[in-house]
Amino acid sequence: SLILGTSITISSNHWITAWAGLEINTLAILPLIAQSHHPRAIEAATKYFLTQAAASTLMLFSSMTNAWYTGQWDIAQLTHPTSCLILTSAIAMKLGLVPFHFWFPEVLQGSPLTTGLLLSTIMKFPPMTLFYMTSHSLNPTLLTCMAVSSAALGGWMGLNQTQIRKILAFSSIAHLGWMTIIIAYNPKLTLLNFYLYILMTAATFLTLNTIKATKLSTLMTTWTKAPSLNAMLLLTLLSLAGLPPLTGFIPKWLIIQELTKQNMAPMATMISLLSLLGLFFYLRLAYCATITLPPHTTNHMKQWHINKPTNTSIAILTTVSTLLLPI
Repeated sequence: SLILGTSITISSNHWITAWAGLEINTLAILPLIAQSHHPRAIEAATKYFLTQAAASTLMLFSSMTNAWYTGQWDIAQLTHPTSCLILTSAIAMKLGLVPFHFWFPEVLQGSPLTTGLLLSTIMKFPPMTLFYMTSHSLNPTLLTCMAVSSAALGGWMGLNQTQIRKILAFSSIAHLGWMTIIIAYNPKLTLLNFYLYILMTAATFLTLNTIKATKLSTLMTTWTKAPSLNAMLLLTLLSLAGLPPLTGFIPKWLIIQELTKQNMAPMATMISLLSLLGLFFYLRLAYCATITLPPHTTNHMKQWHINKPTNTSIAILTTVSTLLLPI
């Protein structure tokens, strides 16, 4: 159902089919979030359902307003300014952009790591497609404001977290800020950023799923489980932070270049400085994962080495998410 809903949305030209695909997606992911039957998981599923239903309704409302004024049901023909504004807020709710970001960390914290991976990658794909298709008619000022505040809040609120899934949720919000700031000027760069973000996030989530780490304190003692994998996790996290020789630097570099071409150098400077906040908590994750040994080693149980060889997909994803730019 997830694949079906995503395919329907990304291949549709009519607003109603796009909406139907999004609804199928929402309903398909709910049992995956709530599968552990833990109260927090149920709460996460409820929050997810409410926000996504509201966002779908808003999207339907904006397309109906547009059809009411212009008689057009085509996605690319969204021209009425009011429906553009409503659509921007609906997609921001779908993606978890500031100021509609509150549900995302909570939902990610309540769901298991594999579902968290689905939520932060596949579930953002259909709204991203709609964003891409309507990008030429959206309001660039509004998008820029939302983007900068997303980068700021994603950085600020991630600083004080100890739960890895919440940290990754805030990192996702900050990355969405980078994608949104450029979409009105060069939507292809948004897609490039999104694809590379999916690669790096998938590598991170799958690695964490292998070593079964969900808190910073457990991450400190997992280095004995799969030492080489942990060492590569360091590079993947730095790539997510966007440090130059690694893959994560490509989209940042191109986006800053495009923004300076558009005479938006102040915005480029601001969003680059705000990504330093994100760098701080990626470094903290990397520090806990590989650089330090925990203090008072006597109190800590050393964990058993994992005998199974590392999954091929994790190996490929990690390699790609660190080495694309050097290659």
